[in-house]
Amino acid sequence: MHTPFDFHEAGERIVYVKTIEVADLPEELRAGAGDQKQLYAVHNAAGEQLALVADRRLAFVLARQHDFDPVPVH
Repeated sequence: MHTPFDFHEAGERIVYVKTIEVADLPEELRAGAGDQKQLYAVHNAAGEQLALVADRRLAFVLARQHDFDPVPVH
């Protein structure tokens, strides 16, 4: 059975993974980053940060585990 694709609903399941420079973070987050120079942020379509992790692969796995479709931001 064919059902119409709901682009709005699909868009709500997309998250964006982008590189964050540790030096650009607030001091309390920098302190927790250890020797990392970069972290990876996962954001929803509205720009809200959902997660901040040390590894790009982990960011994608985390998103998929929560039924999101991760997209890299360059």
